[in-house]
Amino acid sequence: MARFWDASVVIPLLVHEPATSLMLTVLKDDRHMIVWWGTQIECVSALVRRGREGVLQPQGELEARTALDVLGSSWSEIQPTDRVRSTAERLLTVHPLRAADALQLASALIWSDDVSKRRVFVCLDDRLRDAARKEGFTVFPTGTGR
Repeated sequence: MARFWDASVVIPLLVHEPATSLMLTVLKDDRHMIVWWGTQIECVSALVRRGREGVLQPQGELEARTALDVLGSSWSEIQPTDRVRSTAERLLTVHPLRAADALQLASALIWSDDVSKRRVFVCLDDRLRDAARKEGFTVFPTGTGR
């Protein structure tokens, strides 16, 4: 079953975090990851930020970016289109989202052909999880994000 993956759940696949074990299990069950076009950029930003903050050593950052390249070569990306942009603009008017989160959720809606019922949105960000749930997605993991 394909699922839409938010960037917040890709990072634990690249560096050890509390959610790493769970996300690796979810990845094993997902035959085909779907992400939005900016996921790679968001992940590089998060990894570089961790490097600047000293949370990730240079070798760890390099390994994580290599893992990101490998992972990115196998997922499918929803491309930036006028439909994604207009959907993101609508989402910004009805949910308290940041621009990148609105673009992610818009991409998930485009992927689902606006029929989000029975589609899974994998996310750890509480605000985005809430908006995805309100848009009809089944949000995973169950419970709260961060």
